[in-house]
Amino acid sequence: MTTPKRRPPKNLSQAMLDQVAERFKALAEPNRLSLLQALQEGELAVGDLVTRTGLSLANASKQLQQLHAAGFIQRRKDGLFVFYRLSDMDVMTLCDLMCGRVTRDVKAQERALRAG
Repeated sequence: MTTPKRRPPKNLSQAMLDQVAERFKALAEPNRLSLLQALQEGELAVGDLVTRTGLSLANASKQLQQLHAAGFIQRRKDGLFVFYRLSDMDVMTLCDLMCGRVTRDVKAQERALRAG
């Protein structure tokens, strides 16, 4: 087993810790992650996001508002339609890192169950 590379700890201010925690809270909801996943393909109208995620319009709008407030997505209005897109791919990099971690943990649990 390889030892993970660790970054040196940073001395973060309380204000920075609070902001980071708020961003993580915004990601701590499966429906929001589903919306982000759909937006990886590019800009989409709210109706398209509802179709792709299976969320109700009201729920999708609420979740999109929270993702927007956290800075993960951007929106633009075109007439009666509102379109959303990822602000950048950083949030998906973070999700990929966590998915890798979850996959490793699940495999370790499966190995432990087989060995036990």
